[in-house]
Amino acid sequence: MVHERDEIDGAALLRWGWTCLAGLEQRREEINALNVFPIADSDTGTNMLATMRSAVREAERLFEDEPAESAATPRENAGPSVREVAAAMARGATRGARGNSGIILSQVLRGLAEAGDGTRLTADALREALHRAAALVRRALSSPVEGTILTVLDCAAASAAACPDTTAAEVALAAADGAAKALGDTPSQLGVLRAAGVVDAGARGLVVLLDSLVSLTRGEAPERPDYLRVPVEPPVEPGADADPAAPCFEVMYLLADSDETRVAALRDRLDELGDSVVVVGDGAHCWSTHVHCADAGAAVEAGLAAGTVSAIRIESFAVTAAPDHPHHPRIAAGMPETPVDRAVLAVAAGAGAVTLFEAGGAVVLGGETPVTSAALLTAIRRMPNREVLVLPNGALPAHELVAVGVAARDIHRDVLLLPSGSMVQGLAALAVHDRGRIAVDDAFAMSEAAAATRWGSLRAAEHRALTMVGTCEPGDGLGLVGHDVVVIDRDVRAAGGVLLDRMLGLGGELVTLLMGADAPPELAVEFAAHIARGFPGVEVVVYPGGQQGDLVQIGVE
Repeated sequence: MVHERDEIDGAALLRWGWTCLAGLEQRREEINALNVFPIADSDTGTNMLATMRSAVREAERLFEDEPAESAATPRENAGPSVREVAAAMARGATRGARGNSGIILSQVLRGLAEAGDGTRLTADALREALHRAAALVRRALSSPVEGTILTVLDCAAASAAACPDTTAAEVALAAADGAAKALGDTPSQLGVLRAAGVVDAGARGLVVLLDSLVSLTRGEAPERPDYLRVPVEPPVEPGADADPAAPCFEVMYLLADSDETRVAALRDRLDELGDSVVVVGDGAHCWSTHVHCADAGAAVEAGLAAGTVSAIRIESFAVTAAPDHPHHPRIAAGMPETPVDRAVLAVAAGAGAVTLFEAGGAVVLGGETPVTSAALLTAIRRMPNREVLVLPNGALPAHELVAVGVAARDIHRDVLLLPSGSMVQGLAALAVHDRGRIAVDDAFAMSEAAAATRWGSLRAAEHRALTMVGTCEPGDGLGLVGHDVVVIDRDVRAAGGVLLDRMLGLGGELVTLLMGADAPPELAVEFAAHIARGFPGVEVVVYPGGQQGDLVQIGVE
């Protein structure tokens, strides 16, 4: 017999978050493959998973003061309330949102936080939460498009409102079933979905979240079909008859020190610059902003006029389109779709960098703990793949890498260690990784991309030392190109500006800024503006790396 929950407390809501993570991880590839709208960049599943991870991490902090055992498995009827947990999840999702779908997910969580009396999630509170979430999403979108997650969320809210039952379990089931039915109807509402023969990717992710709620409240999740279908019309190759003024960048950033009036003006300005505009708040004076546009600099400037900008992410669709997406030109041209038995193992330092490499399809070793040669050797041997490409990213000296490579190779596995001396070089290499190529060609292309990326870093000196350009004192800003100090300045920001000028003085079209754990929030904005002033036309991509030591890692391609 299914045991149904009448209502949900804060601890249970956190468990729902964990269930969502498991569901999104399981369905990530399916959701990515469905992603054809608004841009076929095959990342909706990855974006929703990354956003939910950020939400759950924020909620878990509420339970850190509890005993270790209960924090790992939150107790019912104890600890933070539903409102506190949902508000924390909304904050985490807003700050960690990835893509259109991630921002919309943050508003679903905000709806949960603003419903009912905040103590428990009852049937009535769940109805109110879904209604509130649907209203928040519609208000956040500059140009709502039917046949997307927007429509499916509306249908979920309507199904919940029409459910006569008084338990949260039955209302959750009604909402999930209503969403699943609406999901199946999305191809009839949106031509690009109909042409590709798929349902909406973001809406598929929403059904995963609602099914996870059913699993929590009823003890079992509904059965859903595999929503992937064979395309009924050939997709148009990216770049064919392309409009040079069409949106080619995805720009995202956080906005603080603003208000609803300035946010509304920002939304209008972004709507002039591009499309897929979403500006949402977490209910606590922080907004997440998203736009597809041709002029990334203008989109950032619009944010600067509206408040304090941080966590800037600028990505080019040409770079981020996944090579194994079913509508990628390589596959559309009839080239092999089945990947060879190969994987990429990347060494990364910092939570943000780990997320970046995982999003790029790599298995990641590292995080906050320094990597040793023994740890790298163990990680390679644990890989189940016949071919392993390793991105060491400067974690170990060359002689240790050679020893690891020799020890790791055997008759069952080929191991290729690629010459990535930093994480920014590793990201450049991962961007051209293509499992459809033979291993040696793939390794060559990745090595070439890493070598073509000049890299440097900005640090604050920890002690007095003699460098090739003079003596530094504690606190001095140090600008390095590769491993060599080329700039010393008492002002760390000034050292960064000089370093950027020197690196870009040799040319470059793309600058990657990987921000460290101790970098001031405004530093990325200042450096992006410095590049825009001194080197117009150069694209800037800013990522939160979270690495220790380097305030910023800089890559120039």
